[in-house]
Order: sequence, then structure tokens, then C-alpha cells
Amino acid sequence: MLELIESPEDLRKLSVKELRMLAAEIREVIITTTARTGGHVAPNLGVVELTLALHYIFKTPHDRIIWDVGHQCYTHKLITGRREKFNTLRQYGGIAGFPKRCESKYDVFDTGHSGNSISVALGMTVADRLQNNQRRTIAVIGDGSIVTGMAFESLNHAGSLQENVIIILNDNEMSIARSSGAMASYLNRVITGRMYNRIKEDTWTLLGYLPRHLSEKARIAARKLEEGLKNLVVPSIFFEELGFRYIGPVNGHDFNELLTTFKRVENLSGPILIHVVTKKGIGYDPALKNPELFHGIGPFDIKTGEPLSHPARTFTEHFGAKLVELAEKDSRIVAITAGMCLGTGLRQFREKFPDRFFDVGIAEQHAVTFAAGLAQNGMKPVVAIYSTFLLRAVDQVLQDVCLQKLPVVFAIDRAGIVGEDGPTHHGAYDLSYLLMMPEMVVFAPRDGLDLESMLEFAVNYDDGPIAIRYPRGGSEVEPIPAVRKPIVPGNGEILTEGTDGAVLALGSTVIPSLYAARNLSAQGINITVADARSAKPVDVALIKQLATICGKLISVEENTLYGGFGNAVSLVLEKNNIPCRLRRIGLEDRFIEHGPRSLLLQQNNLSADKLTHIFKEFFQ
Repeated sequence: MLELIESPEDLRKLSVKELRMLAAEIREVIITTTARTGGHVAPNLGVVELTLALHYIFKTPHDRIIWDVGHQCYTHKLITGRREKFNTLRQYGGIAGFPKRCESKYDVFDTGHSGNSISVALGMTVADRLQNNQRRTIAVIGDGSIVTGMAFESLNHAGSLQENVIIILNDNEMSIARSSGAMASYLNRVITGRMYNRIKEDTWTLLGYLPRHLSEKARIAARKLEEGLKNLVVPSIFFEELGFRYIGPVNGHDFNELLTTFKRVENLSGPILIHVVTKKGIGYDPALKNPELFHGIGPFDIKTGEPLSHPARTFTEHFGAKLVELAEKDSRIVAITAGMCLGTGLRQFREKFPDRFFDVGIAEQHAVTFAAGLAQNGMKPVVAIYSTFLLRAVDQVLQDVCLQKLPVVFAIDRAGIVGEDGPTHHGAYDLSYLLMMPEMVVFAPRDGLDLESMLEFAVNYDDGPIAIRYPRGGSEVEPIPAVRKPIVPGNGEILTEGTDGAVLALGSTVIPSLYAARNLSAQGINITVADARSAKPVDVALIKQLATICGKLISVEENTLYGGFGNAVSLVLEKNNIPCRLRRIGLEDRFIEHGPRSLLLQQNNLSADKLTHIFKEFFQ
């Protein structure tokens, strides 16, 4: 049946029975495709019926759907003309795993981070009113995303403006239970019915003709009666106090409930919030039983649900194990994550030290300032966070941590290119904003062993904050040198020596630079390769030493070149009037698309073979 659906117009010709058949087919396609490509399996399996119902009732693309985060857009893509390309999901040159305006007129806003959908939908709704456009805009936001500060800000604004925006709260954690069955269903049917709303408006108008003191008393009594009845059976008071008409809970896997509800709200005025209850992973037992693992997963075995690849021990695993070891010795160490316990490697810490583990939800700003408060009162907070999400708390890092020299440790995972999740998730900017912050120390390990040493140094450092950035994936341990220098801010280390050129590499670029040096050595070109280790402060003495080898120096980093590590090296050369030609290698000033990490590194001149060519060309 899916092959007959080229657009939502085809979808609207189906019966409810056919919609159910289509939903089952879509689930099968999602499972078989993501088993090969990887992806956000559980969230997408949970919104199949919801997505179909939205496109069935609302006249997309005239009406617009904004997907918060956007990782749950697979069904949306399958029914909006991208079915034949779905096998390229998250592959280089294929369709993205998130909404992309350049892909389809049905993708009206690029998303990737959480909490912005209501703001976008409200802005579009206001623009439509000002331009006399008659259409609806719907924001679909999860129960995890709606706790973000931005979501609350936009809810508050939308309620005050009383614009005709529709919010779908996709509650896939069942955190709010279904209320008293038939009664809740009845009241919601009444509340969303045209007759009820007309009677309510007419009653309010009629009460206005009474003497003022009687009119106000009657209004108050009517409002109390209405609210009292509703609050007995539905958890609506919070949203209604913000100015929203609350509808729900609605079974997110029941087409009859979804279609009836959406049809009733289609022409209602004012801000509306529809609470839809779904199950992550429904339709595939491994995802249903372990939605956290299948939130985002690589290729997997369909029969067992087990991941197909087992890479070398990852940086994340090195971090998680070392933090547990350190916490066993120091009761002041606490771990903080913003809704990413598994992804940041804190599961073992959570299990072993539940009283010292804090998952604050998708609230990065709060996570950082919460850590500042802990540090101010003598604790040793470690904030484990993805590089792309730390962007959401730059102000807090600067104002609440650096300004007061508080000893907060930032374990910044997924620094640099992350791969298939694409431009919204690449960690290409953290060096640029962290290096500008006074009192911040920034480390970048070349492998897992250095990461462990840096973490141990960081939790014992009392003179200010320390950030440790490390990439996604396996940590290839390089046995050079056999005995490593102690970790000290502003202290790098020379790994190989030569007189034909000098390379100062940082973090994940060190080992590819070593491989490139070996390739050149086989061609009779011998260069020095040093591991900077510390991006801030930089090792001034080491930079001076490298600059004098042949008057040419290359810096290498997996960060945007604007404001990055290479800039710090350039400042040292400039301040010390060192006559040296510097070549900076890093990420160019553009958004990097999705694809395998290894391929993207090659395309951005950070693979060993590309570095070999660049080094040879520069030093010859």
C-alpha cells in the first residue's frame, strides 16, 4: 500500500482500516531500513499513527507541521514523496534523518535540537495573521523537549497572544496516566465540540448583560464549575493557566481517537494543546523493551536487536569507567547529564552512585548553573554533554562558571564530526567559544588513555573550570611514546622528530597526523609531530621550538578554523615576533552534511591520506 502514497493527498483517500494496514507497512520499512543504516528507531515507531493522522486531517503542505528535534520524521518523509529514497536514509548524498527544507516543501523548518518548535510555530502563525493567510501550523513536541526553558518561554508567549497555534504533546513516557475513561472522553468531546464553544461564548455574552456585580459573580461561579469538573478527570490545569485549551490524553495509536480529535480542533480558535500518549518502539519488541538503546542506534540485527558493529573501546567508555573509578575514591564527585545518560557513558555511574547522579532533562542551561552551585559548595561536578548541546549553555559557562573560577569539569563528547546525524549535531564549534573564555582550561586527548589522565587531573583541579573535548567512536591507543608526560595545562608533547617540517596536532587529529608522518618518512621526508594536548593554555615553549625547525608549521584540529586552535597558535607566533609560516588545517566555514564519519573526515582534509598530501606539499 505504501507504494501508492506519493503525497498526503493519496493518504486522504484511504479508509481507517487501510490506514492501519499502511501503519503496519511503514513500521516494517522503518525497521528494515534502520537495521541497515542505523537511526532513531524507537521514536519513529512511536509516531506512525500520529504522523498519518496529522497529514490526513490537516491540509499539508498548506498547513504546516513543525517537528521538534526532528528525529521522529521518518513516517513524514515516507508519505511526502521520499519513499523511493528512503533506503538512503542518513547516508552520504541521501536523505537526512531530520527535516530539511531543501528536501521537500513539506519540511518547513530545519530542526535538530529540542525545544524550538513552539516558537517557530507561533512565529509562523503570527506571520499568517499579519498577511491574512488562512492556514494552521502545528508543532509536535515530545514530553522530554517540552521541559526545556525555550519551550516554556514560547508556551507563555503563545498563551498571552492567544494565536491559533496547535501544539501536539507527544507523551511517549506515559508520565501522565489516562484519566477516568469515559468521563474524560466525554468532557474532551464536549470541550472540543463546536456547540459547546458556541454555547460557552453565548453564555459569557449573556452574563455580560446582568448588573455588573451579579455578572462577575456569575462568571466566576461558571468558571469554577467548569474548571472543577475538568480538573477532576484531566491533568489540564497547568496548560489552561497558561492560556491553552487542553485536550487529552488521546491514545496516539488509535486512529479513531486521533482523527476525531484533530477534526474537532481543526477550526477552533486560540492556542490548543493536544496531549497524545504514545509508546516508543511499538511494533518491534527489542525497541519496545529497550527504547533508550533504540532511541539512536547504528546498524543492528533485526532478529535479535543487537548492534552489528562492536568498535574498539570508545572515548565515551573510557570516560564512563574512569569517572566511576574516581568517584569511588572521592565522594565529592557528582555527574550531571542533560537527558543523555546512555550517550555520555554515565549508565554505570548512575547505577553505582544514584545519589550523586543527576539527569536534569533537556535543560543544558540549568545543568551548567546547577553544576556551578554544586562547585561553589565544595562538590566536584562533572557535566557530561555533547559538544553540539553545550552550545545551548554558552552564557552559563561564561557567566556562572568562568567568571567565578568555579571548578566545574565539562566532559564534551562528540566533539568534531559526528557522522550520520549531520550539521545539527556536528561538534564543530566548542573550541571557538571555549577558547575565548577567561579562566577556562581546555584539554583534548589523542586517545582513551590520555582522556582518563586528563579526567583525573580535572577532578583534582581547584583553580577553575576544565573542559575536555573528545570525538565520537573508538579510541585507537597509540603507543608513542611508551612513557607519557604527566597532564599539565599548557604542556604538549613531541611524539616523532624530524627536521623537514613540524606539525602541532590537537586531540583526534594527532594519530592521523602520525600516520601521515610515517607515510612521508617512507618517501624520505621526516617531520616532527607534536600533540598539543592543551588547547588553552597553549604550550608557548613548544610552539617556539616547532617554529624554529624549518620556519614552517602546521596546526591541525577538528574544529572550525574560525576562532579555533590554529588561531591560538597564530597569536603565539604574532606576540613573540616569530618568523614562521603557519598553515592551519581544520573545518572550513560551512555546514557539514551527514555521512559516515570516516568519509566526512576525508572530505574535510583530516584523514591520514589527505594530511599526507597536505604535509608533503607544504614542507617540500
